[in-house]
Amino acid sequence: MPEICRFLGIIIVMYYNDHEPPHFHARYGECEAVIGIRDGSVIDGWLPPRVLGLVQEWRSMHVDELLRDWYLAREHKPLNRIAPLE
Repeated sequence: MPEICRFLGIIIVMYYNDHEPPHFHARYGECEAVIGIRDGSVIDGWLPPRVLGLVQEWRSMHVDELLRDWYLAREHKPLNRIAPLE
């Protein structure tokens, strides 16, 4: 589970060989959600509303980078780190 970003206590990871649609996992404490890269939909899980808002803001700034990492993961290649939300 490669970590691609960490900010404000939120950890963003992607798994190799994960299922479609393109997505990432966001963790905050004991909470985790699976977030669609293209549309920001919550595919599974739950995050506190404030945290989800931060994750969505970060996602909207990095859609292209997230999609590149998604396709790298599908090919079992090293993923690129993505800048945190500041």
